[in-house]
Amino acid sequence: MITQRYTKSLPLLWCLSLATICMSASLYADTSVWVASSGGNTVYLGGTVHLLRPTDYPLPPEYEQAYQDSSEIYFETDINSMNDLTVQTQMLQQLMYTDTRTLQTVLNQEAYSALSSYLAEAGLPIMMMEKFKPGLVVSTIEVFEFQKMGFTPQGVDVYFNSRALGDGKALGELETVQQQISFLAEMGEGYESEFILMSLRDMAETESLMEAMIGAWRSGDSENLSELFVADMKAEAPELYNSLLVERNDNWLPQIEQMFRDRDTEFVLVGAAHLVGERGLLNMLRSRGYEIRQL
Repeated sequence: MITQRYTKSLPLLWCLSLATICMSASLYADTSVWVASSGGNTVYLGGTVHLLRPTDYPLPPEYEQAYQDSSEIYFETDINSMNDLTVQTQMLQQLMYTDTRTLQTVLNQEAYSALSSYLAEAGLPIMMMEKFKPGLVVSTIEVFEFQKMGFTPQGVDVYFNSRALGDGKALGELETVQQQISFLAEMGEGYESEFILMSLRDMAETESLMEAMIGAWRSGDSENLSELFVADMKAEAPELYNSLLVERNDNWLPQIEQMFRDRDTEFVLVGAAHLVGERGLLNMLRSRGYEIRQL
């Protein structure tokens, strides 16, 4: 979660980036924040992107509204532990081959040659990544490309995590860091060559895709978000669609439903692709009788 289209909501990769959208537009449109309610209990759900440029702030005001109304802020995982050197070491160990495998042994000749050429042109020798698993290869390339466009990891998640720490709000997560590491480590497993070739093929479309995705995210266009993030993945990479979105959403849904059983108001911030589509969190909550309203 691979072509560039498919990586937009990957945890840990910060593969979603934003271009500048005129702030005035967001004042007159919906945005990617919804409020779910049951009786007198409320849960806010906000779609996130994991890479931003300084010029992409301030965020649409609906995010601030949801944040101010909430006493508990939930993320996909524990963002603070990402700075733990032990966690970072563990991550690298799981994202690299520790046996005799290398990229040259797991990729076919076409994929290996294409990757070698791409990395050489980017000034990144393939020998530096020879022991990287495909998920780490793709995420490294994407972060490199996004950095060239001026994006940083200071995205929506990191922004509100810092705010919540400073304001003393309670923090929670929907899955463990270990679960996210395992997901990334297994990415492309069994179809490594196809994974690399698709990723490289679509890398050239990054800038043009960004404009469409940014507009859909900022305006909260659910239909367009679903088309951009979900439809192609479901059709072209069903295994990825199931592991990246469906299975994780199924795991998160009971936790979100539990939030309606207390008097606190929660703000759940997850990748935008998790909210939309047939198996998105919004539709699943709606089918269970919760009232869903877009801010």
